Amino acid sequence: MAGVAGGNDFQWCFSQVKGAIDEDVAEADIISTVEFNHSGEFLATGDKGGRVVIFQHEQECKNRPHLRGEYNVYSTFQSHEPEFDYLKSLEIEEKINKIRWLPQQNSAHFLLSTNGKNILLEPTKLLVRLSSASTYTFLFHTDKTIKLWKISERDKRAEGYNLKDEDGRLRDPFRITSLRVPVLMPMDLMVEASPRRVFANAHTYHINSISVNSDHQTYLSADDLRINLWHLEITDRSFNIVDIKPANMEELTEVITAAECQPNQCNVFVYSSSKGTIRLCDMRAAALCDRHTKFFEEPEDPSSRSFFSEIISSISDVKFSHSGRYMMTRDYLSVKVWDLNMENRPVETYQVHEYLRSKLCSLYENDCIFDKFECCWNGSDSAIMTGSYNNFFRMFDRNTRKDITLEASRESSKPRGTLKPRKVSTGGKRKKDEISVDSLDFNKKILHTAWHPKENVIAVAATNNLYIFQDKIN
Repeated sequence: MAGVAGGNDFQWCFSQVKGAIDEDVAEADIISTVEFNHSGEFLATGDKGGRVVIFQHEQECKNRPHLRGEYNVYSTFQSHEPEFDYLKSLEIEEKINKIRWLPQQNSAHFLLSTNGKNILLEPTKLLVRLSSASTYTFLFHTDKTIKLWKISERDKRAEGYNLKDEDGRLRDPFRITSLRVPVLMPMDLMVEASPRRVFANAHTYHINSISVNSDHQTYLSADDLRINLWHLEITDRSFNIVDIKPANMEELTEVITAAECQPNQCNVFVYSSSKGTIRLCDMRAAALCDRHTKFFEEPEDPSSRSFFSEIISSISDVKFSHSGRYMMTRDYLSVKVWDLNMENRPVETYQVHEYLRSKLCSLYENDCIFDKFECCWNGSDSAIMTGSYNNFFRMFDRNTRKDITLEASRESSKPRGTLKPRKVSTGGKRKKDEISVDSLDFNKKILHTAWHPKENVIAVAATNNLYIFQDKIN
């Protein structure tokens, strides 16, 4: 990724959009998470209605090599249902908060998903028609439940049973006069999703993160006050490795906002807080990581202190780079890149929508100031992407320090159409093609984005629509 600004290297162009065009969008249809698998062949989305939709990348057309294959619906299933906690008289919503794919180990695909108080792990098994079977795994969670799902693909069925007819009815054993050898016959491709494990009853509060460890055997789940370590094969117990709950809840000053495993060292993880700090912990040091190994915090400028300072400094997302050398954090107004070897300040800071600083009062009144934006790296860690309002999303090139603002809208969704950079006017005379900061639609927001692990293909969730963009091939 070298040309985020659409300069000399390449430009971004529209590829696809998924979802209905209706003006009145049902709450259940709003996309709440987006995640590519490790190869980029599959793209999974979860919504507030508890549904998971998996898209598969189709092969490129040999007759038109300049056109890339598209992502088409591969499987859709209901992962979570609404529940009710009778002891606490609380509704547990079915919204899918996170989806995490597990690395492919065999002919199946696995993923974890979570929604509320429990945890479910879902393996996805894909038996490919061309006998090149592949398996993917992903995790996804709702507010308190984590599930492991298995997605399987079948294109053959067994026929010629001895003890039952073709319609499944049992035969009279006394009327069986010959022995038949069952055979596999071709059938229309059928994709099945089945839950394999449910990880439950380990979290009292809202689950905000799940992260698969590099050992491919364990994963972390984090809620507002605790982080638990799970083994993928064990559902009835987990190890509590972080607990910041005070003896007196009136003394609570911060909560955990995100957690992530280091991609190359299974003993290292980080978690962020609502105070804008990040703690790095090493599980080799102690069973309970109540003492951090490293503490990352940027000193606040006293001259810029305001009523909203603590709110906008709260970290909504933390992501390790693929190399494991850096980590990226997203707060309300900016994205910061930290070197793990330097704790006192970030090595890079990118302003996402600094023009909103003067609007914090109104954003506080309409609760937008509490929106949790995510961020993501490209495959080579040379660029980062995050969302904003008015269906804008921002991209930053770490090498050239160029940045660009693009928009996910149906007005610009012409086939192979090049995306035009957007600019926001903060005052004075507004130039052509600029949009005034007072005209921004705060109901249209890009909270969830994903970047293909190997190619310049990005997925952007805008309310109930999923936009897919790619670099323009000349």
